Amino acid sequence: MRKRAAAFAIFVLIRLVGMTLRVRIDDPSGILDRHGGETLIFCVWHNRLALCMELYRRLFIPRRRGRQLAAMVSASKDGAMMARLLEWFGVVSARGSSSRRGPQAMLELKSSAEAGLDLALTPDGPRGPRYRAQTGAVALGQITGLPILPVSYELGWKICLRSWDRFQIPLPFSNCTIRVEEPVRVARDATEAAREEKRVELEEKLNRITRD
Repeated sequence: MRKRAAAFAIFVLIRLVGMTLRVRIDDPSGILDRHGGETLIFCVWHNRLALCMELYRRLFIPRRRGRQLAAMVSASKDGAMMARLLEWFGVVSARGSSSRRGPQAMLELKSSAEAGLDLALTPDGPRGPRYRAQTGAVALGQITGLPILPVSYELGWKICLRSWDRFQIPLPFSNCTIRVEEPVRVARDATEAAREEKRVELEEKLNRITRD
């Protein structure tokens, strides 16, 4: 009960801070106009989780009626808190990571994609190294056939924790610049070498739009 109350308090805090942000979209190529209405796999670095759901609510839900998100969440104790928080945002959680319940979580996400839900995961989570993509997003793109959309944002005012990912906590009334890159697409019959090329492509695109 306490953890659920804590998750609700964090949810309220995120919404309140989100309402004060001065949001700007940096998308000169019109990627959001061309792809924003598609069913997508959203990829964002782990240290930018704080505002992900607020930005998804603002930018993507209005682009397709009835849109909903399913996200991979770590099977750890910290992941349990994140899953409770995501419930308040209406997100379906698939519990797993590269070290625990990974295959089961992938199957759950595949089922969600077949039901028309967007998917989301942090390619460098849950333990890093920071800003290095692991193989999960590319594998998910291959088994679902969905395009992988790299998304990042830059905050004017923030607190960076001393965690492995330098987790960013947005401060009220900050400027927030959102950036996206062209989607990464993985063929269903991609070989191991092709998957590695796509992993590097995703990592490079995410790092190109990430500014600390």
